[in-house]
Amino acid sequence: MDPVDEKLYYKIGEAAKIVNVEPYVIRYWETEFTFLRPYKSKSSHRLYLKSDIEKLLLIKDYLYNKKFTIEGAKKAIKIESSQKNGNIRLIKNIHNELNFIKSLLLSRK
Repeated sequence: MDPVDEKLYYKIGEAAKIVNVEPYVIRYWETEFTFLRPYKSKSSHRLYLKSDIEKLLLIKDYLYNKKFTIEGAKKAIKIESSQKNGNIRLIKNIHNELNFIKSLLLSRK
C-alpha cells in the first residue's frame, strides 16, 4: 500500500483492489477466517482497517502463493500468531527480569 493512499477505512472494493482479488472472495474469506471481521457501517457497508488488509494479504499469500487449503491456511496462521504472541511474552519476561536485575544493582550502591 502506498502511504499517500493510506486512510482510516477502506471500502470492500478498495480493499479488493489492494489485495488484487474480487470482493466476493473477501466476503467468502470472512466466513472462513473468524479473525477477519471488518467494521460494518450503519448501512451495513464493510469497512476495512489497514490491519484488516494486512490479514487479507496474509490469507492470500497462504492460499495463492503457498498453495495451502483453507483449513491448512487457518492452522498455519493460528500457529504463526501463537508464535508471535509467545515471542512477545518472552520479550516482556526478559524485560522484567532485566529491570529487576537493574534495581538490585542500583540498590547495592
